[in-house]
Amino acid sequence: MQRIMLKSKIHRARVTDSNLYYEGSFTVDADIMEKADMLPYEKVSIVNINNGERFETYLIPGDRGSRVFCLNGAVARKGEIGDEIIIISYCNMTDKEMETYKPTLVMVDDKNNIKEISHSTEPFKLMKQI
Repeated sequence: MQRIMLKSKIHRARVTDSNLYYEGSFTVDADIMEKADMLPYEKVSIVNINNGERFETYLIPGDRGSRVFCLNGAVARKGEIGDEIIIISYCNMTDKEMETYKPTLVMVDDKNNIKEISHSTEPFKLMKQI
């Protein structure tokens, strides 16, 4: 059996731009994507802390060092410039893989500069092990 588990997240980024008439997706600074172990065109969930919206889309890399987090296409309706968001990626794992896996957590400040990169302090545990 496989489970869908947290792979990585970018926590409390701020939306820097919005482009309703773009062909879709979500643009993220390529440096931050890399640090968060996220790839171009990877499916992500985005949670808007300001308005409670949750939506799925895919990532496209923005210019390195730009600190861009841009809502493109229809998802531009899900938030506004300045909103705080969480970008979450998932992966499928077996119970055995979960024993040693630790997700990547990237915390950013209010200007989208990375302030901390960490990994869960403990690998995932099955409930029967807790």
